[in-house]
Amino acid sequence: MSRLSPITRRRLDAFARNRRGWYALWIFLFAFIASLGAEVIANDKPILVSYKGELLFPVLRDYGEEKFGGFLATTDYRDPFILNEINAHGWMIWPPIRYSYDTHNLSPPTAAPSPPTWLLTDAQCAHGKTFDGQPAKNCGDIEWNWLGTDDQSRDVTARLIYGFRISVLFGLLLAGISSVVGIAAGAVQGYFGGWTDLLFQRFIEIWSSLPSLYLLIILSAIITPSFFVLLGILLAFSWVNLVHLVRAECLRARNFDYVRAARALGLSNAKILLRHVLPNAMVATLTFMPFILNSSITTLTSLDFLGFGLPPGSPSLGELLLQGKSNLQAPWLGLSGFAVIAVTLSLLVFIGEGLRDAFDPRKTFN
Repeated sequence: MSRLSPITRRRLDAFARNRRGWYALWIFLFAFIASLGAEVIANDKPILVSYKGELLFPVLRDYGEEKFGGFLATTDYRDPFILNEINAHGWMIWPPIRYSYDTHNLSPPTAAPSPPTWLLTDAQCAHGKTFDGQPAKNCGDIEWNWLGTDDQSRDVTARLIYGFRISVLFGLLLAGISSVVGIAAGAVQGYFGGWTDLLFQRFIEIWSSLPSLYLLIILSAIITPSFFVLLGILLAFSWVNLVHLVRAECLRARNFDYVRAARALGLSNAKILLRHVLPNAMVATLTFMPFILNSSITTLTSLDFLGFGLPPGSPSLGELLLQGKSNLQAPWLGLSGFAVIAVTLSLLVFIGEGLRDAFDPRKTFN
């Protein structure tokens, strides 16, 4: 803190005084950092295996079944034979949730989609099996699906964790790259003005009027959708979000006395723009970043819900909402997906409000 400028310290203090934004930031960071380690939270592979005195890390490396006395090229650690073999010659440490996002529960207590285990009766649980493949006697014996399973008998909790990670990473990349391009375009427009500004404005007006959703649907029919394909297509249209804001700030700052003095001293346009003009424009821009991230996450969720998003089988919050719409008799699908999306977007809105107050000079310097 001692190396920070006085105005930066005032802004940090102002942000910390906004308790809702402050706590929202820490909750969001905790959830996001935890989701980065989703493989050690929800996985159908053990974190650590000790087999015949050898330590193995199935989470980090694939081991063939021949390692444990089998003959297949891959190992299903949920297979009773593999379980008994490892337990007979060592031990293993499992993640808290023994399902990955694509793991199918082959012995659900009810037909898929199966409700959360804590909602099942003992009679329903008796139809399921224990982790070693034996019939369950009660709900305490079977594998737990805390939020139930989807229509393909995949664990909802695991898909929420992985889906949250993909959504936030996609939103961060989309918001970050599009903001860099938009800030650069707006800065060039605002600083140079004249014909540069006029031509850029006409181009942006034409480009932003294109029906991006229809173009995305057409491209999805031609190109197989994937994480980076979707990112590239959406980047082509989302970079205009900050152009007008940065352009206005640079148009205002280009005539300030300190900018004229820097120009008179012989500084190049690039140095003036980077050192003197853009820092002023970034103050207003940073307050919009959480809202841009919010919009990016919502865009991916909407595309997945409409069926034009990530490839089938990918962990997706929008796909879970679509399953909830298609399976109204399984309310845990739609409610769990809605809860994650609503909490995530609310946290980002609270963070944005906190940043807005922190950069507001009326509140920072009072």
